[in-house]
Amino acid sequence: MSSPDAAPRRFNAARHCLAENARLRAGKTALVMVGEAGRADRYGFAEVEDAVLSIAAGLVELAPEPGARVMIRMGNEADYALVYFAAIAAGLVALPSSAQLTPAEAAFIAEDSAAAIIVAGDGLPVESGGSRIVLRSVDIARMKGGRPLPAYADTAADDPATLVYTSGTTSRPKGVLHAHRAVWGRRPMHAHWLGLTESDVMLHAGTMNWTYTLGVGIADPWACGATAILYEGPRDPAIWPALIASEGATLFAAVPSLYRRILKYAALSDHDLSRLRHGVTAGEALPPDLLAEWEAATGKPLYEALGMSEISTYVSSGPTVPVRPGSPGKPQPGRRVAILSEAGEPLPRGETGLLAIHRSEPGLMLGYWNRPEEEAAVMRGEWFVGGDRASLDPDGYVWFHGRADDLMNAMGYRVSPNEVEGVVGAHPDVAEVGVAELAVGAGVRVIAAFVVLKPGASAGEDDLIAWCAERLAAYKAPRAIRFLDALPRTANGKIQRKRLAATQA
Repeated sequence: MSSPDAAPRRFNAARHCLAENARLRAGKTALVMVGEAGRADRYGFAEVEDAVLSIAAGLVELAPEPGARVMIRMGNEADYALVYFAAIAAGLVALPSSAQLTPAEAAFIAEDSAAAIIVAGDGLPVESGGSRIVLRSVDIARMKGGRPLPAYADTAADDPATLVYTSGTTSRPKGVLHAHRAVWGRRPMHAHWLGLTESDVMLHAGTMNWTYTLGVGIADPWACGATAILYEGPRDPAIWPALIASEGATLFAAVPSLYRRILKYAALSDHDLSRLRHGVTAGEALPPDLLAEWEAATGKPLYEALGMSEISTYVSSGPTVPVRPGSPGKPQPGRRVAILSEAGEPLPRGETGLLAIHRSEPGLMLGYWNRPEEEAAVMRGEWFVGGDRASLDPDGYVWFHGRADDLMNAMGYRVSPNEVEGVVGAHPDVAEVGVAELAVGAGVRVIAAFVVLKPGASAGEDDLIAWCAERLAAYKAPRAIRFLDALPRTANGKIQRKRLAATQA
């Protein structure tokens, strides 16, 4: 199987998503930002490109060095997307981050990345530090009124474009550095997972700090000349079928847990979903019962994909790959995927091993930011191994068999137990802690901390949850605390995280 076509040697990801659209579809709606009470701001492709290139000019004036990092710490607003694409258009590196991060978490990322500029939402605390420049909404508004960059930066396909922080096997997040070619590498998804065309209207339920949203929700529609819709109001599950109906969405993207909440709390029959062709889902495994319930309630297919920050999605079901409940689908055409033994040797179909993708994959990261030891740990010769254990059936479908490491999945984000354990363990009443996922309902798993208290300590569940809420982004913080007399350990004293949940059986 050959790898996807290589990107052109000179390639700018922002130009790929915007330039032709601004020329051929100038007045077509590129982005709709929907807020409370139905308020919607709409931006045409020419308007988006003009704003992007104007902001890019302002960023270059402040940070002229190619590859300088521009950290974005904003809410779910249009300027987030504009600044993101502006940094890429300028030949700088866009660093999306979450408004949910605590000041300490945000400061770590800014320091670790050596960000030259932080674009922060009004009211979000930011430490400037040294020569770092902090921009607010008034500064971005001023840049949008300035003279645009005369042309997109003449970047190479392998030049850095984005830096995304994700949990690793240590107690601190690590930066995943992607090249401009990563956008080119997304093309197999368009036909084989999303079924995306120029006439589509994509509604994404995620927030812009997430690569799932920036990719599937914005970059993919724009690369095809389609319209992207995002929402910035209260997260009531009932809003999503209402938006599908009112905006005429043809595609809807979310995580499985949101589809479940929509089925439970939203009156689907009250809304006209006739324009919706199908839903897509990623970030978490799609339980077969949820798939069946959604299709029974809506009459619409639901297509799953498997991906990660280092590659994006590369295995999926879709219009060209029939759904097989319990499997995320097949490797997309052109992807070189294998199941490897621990020694790095390809295994035959039917055997379980490490799910791997060839290093020739254009969507594969450039590497981990200043973490050469972690880069070495994920490579097996010519193959990148992300930590998923899987097998291929005789028809080429992928079957997931868990993680080879202890990384958890929270609301579609990978979270390191080490990071959470470090925060819980710093509480003065905690002697020991182990963190793992805990099943709390059908298809519902949460991050839980299993705690041994110090003698005479009296901290309760509410105390520890409040402690974590002050120090961790909401999606990382434990939703449950369980108190134990001792943690399960190996003979060498290592915590057996996979046995923690069994202590509650």
